[in-house]
Amino acid sequence: MPRRKNRMEEKLYYSISEVAHMTHLEPYVLRFWEKEFPTLKPKKNRGGNRVYQKHDIELINQIKQLLYRENYTIEGARNRLKGIKPTDVRKELLASAKFRTLIADIRREIESLLKLFPCLFGSPR
Repeated sequence: MPRRKNRMEEKLYYSISEVAHMTHLEPYVLRFWEKEFPTLKPKKNRGGNRVYQKHDIELINQIKQLLYRENYTIEGARNRLKGIKPTDVRKELLASAKFRTLIADIRREIESLLKLFPCLFGSPR
């Protein structure tokens, strides 16, 4: 049986609701951050809907890390992202964002398995 590709590899573009689910943020937060962080510019499809790529999701995870875990203000996070050069701090921030993206992908896979095999993962009798 051929191996299924990782969902992150399967899709090039993600809707705002998919990204919101992956990052545990509300869609309005993502739209707000687009206005506040000039580097966050997801493309729009023909219908005018936002379509996020992997690099957008990693940037969102970096912003989330700065705002929610390191308690930066929006202005401070914007300046930090703008001023970060490829140093150890930048590499660490990028690695943690990739890690969270990977965890969200694994979570989606587990949820799909739970839906496919409810009898195997049901509550014990």
